[in-house]
Amino acid sequence: MPDGGMPMGETTASRAAAHDLDLVALAAGGGREAFGELVRRHGSAVRSLVRRMGAQPALADDIAQDAFLAAFERIAEFRGEGTFQAWVKRIAARLYAKRWRREAIARRAAEALEADDDPRVTQSGVAARIDLDQALASLGALERLCVSLCYGAGLSHSDAAEALGLPLGTVKSHVKRGLDKLKARLAPAQTVRDAEEANG
Repeated sequence: MPDGGMPMGETTASRAAAHDLDLVALAAGGGREAFGELVRRHGSAVRSLVRRMGAQPALADDIAQDAFLAAFERIAEFRGEGTFQAWVKRIAARLYAKRWRREAIARRAAEALEADDDPRVTQSGVAARIDLDQALASLGALERLCVSLCYGAGLSHSDAAEALGLPLGTVKSHVKRGLDKLKARLAPAQTVRDAEEANG
């Protein structure tokens, strides 16, 4: 098996004709060329998902590459219960969401520092950002992720469901519950702030 885990006589053309599950089995046995074929087949779809989540093309390429590296390292965990493409997309969505959250925290910290230096920025603007952060933090993990993917990253409910490997109805439920909780938590605070600004 000199050709990356393919039996003697197998060619690049036969890899291209192989089913994803066969390629996964070969890759789990150390077949780098088999995994390369999986990357060739599904790389574009993974990059497209990350771009739809809001990443610039170069970042989408980086996230997709990291997702495929993680998939290669954890290939034995793939059980074939869904498609290989959906599995890698879930990995990529999680990587992007994690990066997005890190960057959002850094951005908010930088904005807060700028707000301290800028007299034009009112305390209510900073308070509103803090309120939203606290409100998002109060959501359950899946509600926060679904709301962030659908509203923060601009994914449709269907794309978020595919990326997370959840049924569409489950994602819709998490988004609805999450939005209801956010509205309930933020509405009273916003009403008080609006009244203070009107009287102030």
